[in-house]
Amino acid sequence: QVQLVESGGGLVQAGGSLRRSCAASGRTFNTYVMSWFRQAPGKQREFVAAINWTRGSTYYADSVRGRFTISRDIAKNTMSLQMNSLKPADTADYYCAADYRATLITSVGEYAYWGQGTQVTVVT
Repeated sequence: QVQLVESGGGLVQAGGSLRRSCAASGRTFNTYVMSWFRQAPGKQREFVAAINWTRGSTYYADSVRGRFTISRDIAKNTMSLQMNSLKPADTADYYCAADYRATLITSVGEYAYWGQGTQVTVVT
């Protein structure tokens, strides 16, 4: 079992920045993928960004590429999402997810472990 605990998020004005973090504990192995997803009111949960824990390779959704940066701190077992140039369209509940894969999977159904989710609100 892997436990994921999220922190960060909140309310920010359009154009501003926020940083989300996700701490992993429990059975954390070297080879796994961690990702961020988000779900806006009335919409399906969608992929945001993924990182391979061992290699550090990353992949982003087109909607956030160039504005968001996913990273990991191996010593702290923590993944982060730096969100810059935020737009009202980025408003959603953000969730971290993890699974024992080497590939950068983007499908919600492929992830076994999820954080509790935290709201991010971007206002004009």
